[in-house]
Amino acid sequence: MTDFKKIRADFPILGQKINDQGLVYLDNSATTQKPQQVIDGIVEYYTKMNCNVHRSVHFLSKQASTEFEYTRKIVSEFLNSKKSKQIVFTSGTTESINLVANSYGNNFVEKDDEVLITEMEHHSNIVPWQMLCENKKARLKIIPFDDDGNLNLDELENIISDKTKVLSATYVSNVLGTINPIKKIIEIAHEKDIPVLVDGAQAVQHMPVDVQDLDCDFFVFSGHKIYAETGIGILYAKEKWLNKMPPYKYGGGMISKVSLKGTTFSEIPFKFEAGTSNISAVISLGKAIKYVENIGLEQIQEQERKLTNYALDRLRSIDGITIYGNPAERCGIISFNLDNIHHYDAVLILDKLGIAVRSGKHCAETVMDHFKINGCLRASIAFYNSKEDIDRLIAGLKKVQEMQSQT
Repeated sequence: MTDFKKIRADFPILGQKINDQGLVYLDNSATTQKPQQVIDGIVEYYTKMNCNVHRSVHFLSKQASTEFEYTRKIVSEFLNSKKSKQIVFTSGTTESINLVANSYGNNFVEKDDEVLITEMEHHSNIVPWQMLCENKKARLKIIPFDDDGNLNLDELENIISDKTKVLSATYVSNVLGTINPIKKIIEIAHEKDIPVLVDGAQAVQHMPVDVQDLDCDFFVFSGHKIYAETGIGILYAKEKWLNKMPPYKYGGGMISKVSLKGTTFSEIPFKFEAGTSNISAVISLGKAIKYVENIGLEQIQEQERKLTNYALDRLRSIDGITIYGNPAERCGIISFNLDNIHHYDAVLILDKLGIAVRSGKHCAETVMDHFKINGCLRASIAFYNSKEDIDRLIAGLKKVQEMQSQT
């Protein structure tokens, strides 16, 4: 088995102290920390090959372009897409969803059509579809979830119709940790020839993903959730949709020919990659994926499962705590509140103890509305976390309760 304590040393930031205490980083759903191998890859790019890609034929440009396209191949193999040209580089999950909502939505969604999303979506998978429906005078329909955090698939069967033009759903909830039965959802949608977008922002770092096995039409994720830099995202799409969809942005690098009379666009995926990409971030994503693959996603999944179960057991031992959701399948995301203690107050005290968790609405206000709360604490686990981190969290929460009881 992998020695995860040894692997932890790959992440230099985890060795520092916060307020004279060792850092306990449990905010991994917001962003993951970066291993030295990824940091070294970023430094190597800027010290040895810093140059724009697909522009020049000199040595630096050819070297940078080779690394850039090699990362596209790495991502393609990571997701098991049929072809590398099905992989589009974006700035993140948010842009990837906006690209589909605009390029697909504006061309295939009409007045009185329907778009389906779930009640547990991140704002990035709500607002673009709301704006599309508002502009097109279409209807946005919602698949609800129960108090355990499980989607109601019976309701999906009821609301899906011949007017439904796209379904967009998260693979893993960023608040509840729910692993949705996304393959079943896709099968239901495809029975009516409805394309499906899968938001994989909270999935790819925790478990293997095979887009051909899922048969999804679109799959999106962000590099900074899987140990790479910020500012890089991925859109995978079936080739038929990439060929049918017009570009989302216009500029250099995505054209075949430009004259004052008109423009023709480049082939896929380049017609969707206008302007200069975040090249170092793209390369960092390749390094991060290789790092994860070297450990093994199955081993990562098992390590995180053990830590999550341990954390749930320890949290449930605390009097006066409410944990939101108890889904059938979950990954290492746990949201909760302490009775009569504001989540913001709690997170500030935890920070003084060197413990980083998140408080607030987590860009998922529909989930907060479901549970009738104004926010909550969230602890999110990565494979480099340990039982000692969980124990520190539990001790910190008890300290919060103790301090608040004295006020």
